[in-house]
Amino acid sequence: MKKVLTYGTFDLLHKGHINILKRAKDLGDYLVVGLSSDEFNAIKDKKAYHNFEDRKFILEAIKYVDEVIKEDTWGQKIEDIKKHNIDVFVMGDDWENKFDELKEFCEVIYLPRTKEISTTLIKDELKL
Repeated sequence: MKKVLTYGTFDLLHKGHINILKRAKDLGDYLVVGLSSDEFNAIKDKKAYHNFEDRKFILEAIKYVDEVIKEDTWGQKIEDIKKHNIDVFVMGDDWENKFDELKEFCEVIYLPRTKEISTTLIKDELKL
């Protein structure tokens, strides 16, 4: 079984989120999503509209997602790759080259983002 891992906050779910999850799942048989905890978002100076448990509940309902794990630190990725026997690590191309050190442990792929949609854009338009 080929296992794929991606990470994100996945707040204010939109078409871009679904696209990246579908394309990530298409790269393997089993998709693990590392979901940023509320505490980790605070460290990143990010504020999610939905709390961790609600975002996890929503992600678990998406047919492309097989498992959701909590992301608490930048440095846990290697540990997660080993613990979950990950074959492919996937992130959006706005992170291009930022995770190349993981190539020692698995294949690393940067997928194009969906144009003209982002959580930041939604928050700006809603003035959140």
